[in-house]
Amino acid sequence: MSFISTISSWMIPLIILIVLISASWKKLPSYELFVEGGKEGIQMAFSLLPFLLGMMVSIAILRGSGALDAFISLLSPLLQTFGVPPDIVPLSIIRPISGTAALGMTTELISTHGPDSFIGRLASTMQGSTDTTLYIITVYFGAVGIRRMGDALKVGLLADLIGIIASIVIVTIVFAR
Repeated sequence: MSFISTISSWMIPLIILIVLISASWKKLPSYELFVEGGKEGIQMAFSLLPFLLGMMVSIAILRGSGALDAFISLLSPLLQTFGVPPDIVPLSIIRPISGTAALGMTTELISTHGPDSFIGRLASTMQGSTDTTLYIITVYFGAVGIRRMGDALKVGLLADLIGIIASIVIVTIVFAR
């Protein structure tokens, strides 16, 4: 066992020990506070459940209806003009919605085309250059109770679009086909 793995295996117990010692030092009821935090965590999970369920159902409808495939076939001629493979479009659409679905698509693209292929590199770069904007806004804004999220949504989706375009440009320059 290496030195780094030894340190990393002791980090969480060490942090817990530090928290317990500091709570005892400040004469706080650490167990009662721990139980209260657990109760709040369960309440938070139940309050987020409708938002997460709505997001998952929306993704399933989008993929199952064939709307995604129709959209890709509509954009294919335009994308091929710029040298963008149409296989990458579903990832660029799903990534702002769901990280898990995007990771599954990235895994599928890499297993189909290979990790060193243009599409594999582009999918990996796109996965790291964008974020799950709609998921983040749904979960975190829903948890806090913010209802007006228009500007945050616009900025987040614009950042995702810039990340997608930058991924395509940089992977094309660095790994020219």
